[in-house]
Amino acid sequence: MTVHAVLPGDVDTVPSGGNVYDRRVLDGLGTLGVTVVAHRLPGPWPDGEAAAVGRVLAEVPDGGPVLLDGLVACGEPTAPAEHADRLRLVVLVHAPLADEVGLLPAAARDRDDRERAALRCAAAVVTTSRWTADRIVDRHGLDPARVVVATPGVDPAQVSPGSAVTGGPPRLLCLGALTPTKGQDVLVEALARVADRPWTATLAGPTGRDPGFVVGLRAAIARHGLAGRVTVPGPLTGRALDATWAAADLLVLPSRAETFGMVVAEALARGVPVVAARVGGVGEAMGPQGPIPGTWVPPENVPALAAALWRWLGDPVLRSGWRLSALARRSTLEPWSSPSVRIARVLDAPGRQR
Repeated sequence: MTVHAVLPGDVDTVPSGGNVYDRRVLDGLGTLGVTVVAHRLPGPWPDGEAAAVGRVLAEVPDGGPVLLDGLVACGEPTAPAEHADRLRLVVLVHAPLADEVGLLPAAARDRDDRERAALRCAAAVVTTSRWTADRIVDRHGLDPARVVVATPGVDPAQVSPGSAVTGGPPRLLCLGALTPTKGQDVLVEALARVADRPWTATLAGPTGRDPGFVVGLRAAIARHGLAGRVTVPGPLTGRALDATWAAADLLVLPSRAETFGMVVAEALARGVPVVAARVGGVGEAMGPQGPIPGTWVPPENVPALAAALWRWLGDPVLRSGWRLSALARRSTLEPWSSPSVRIARVLDAPGRQR
């Protein structure tokens, strides 16, 4: 089987969760014997040009399976609609487009309309969490039989020793693009409330998506006198990312919206417990059974997040319990081959399933 994959142009350069998922799934399809022809389209997405998508789809032979990243397909649904009757179009939805934090109401409605048009003309839709699947079925009136969940996988990893090796203060990690959606501003305000406890924190991730937010975040760090304890290194990859994980004692995910939370699975693969805002599909990443490997806090609730951090920082027994729960969760995590197998079945299914 030959599959054409239509992707945002930054899929290989920006270390976002969606881009990582796309790359790992395509690698997995190749391992399964699928020939993948990748088409990387310059953006910005979800506001790119229909002509670029149309040119790619026009080259695909009749009946050919096409996997479209949701940013591309839902950002410009005109071209997919024109080719829906002759191709097997499968749209991969990482997150509902209108759920991005900070959108004006008119922009959110426009994105919602475009997403609905794209998903209704697709032969099948793949989502990265059950929460996302339920949300788009309800929002867009989709047939649930056409929506398949393929949750992200995770690579096996060494247990992170954290600060136990150095004897230094506990190290907190917040990993994700610096945007209002990820809520790093909430974390900085919470950290200011526990400044009398020993700790250091790293807020790592791409800084170019909302430069104004990053400027405000750095200003808040300085205003609270945390510049010596909170670092904002930008995106981390390779050895730098591995070293950051190895140093981490706790992952903090203060997101205002989240469809799954791949970083949660990455933390648990290393035995690192998690404090997370209870939003979207994060519960699926934390695990449906057994003791929670950390704790939940309400989204955008600075006092609650500060209280959770205060308890963890001051209670060695609590820290040990969370750590043991995180270590227990490691053996239950799915490998990256799992979503590739599910998506391969969807791409290879006959007909449009409409």
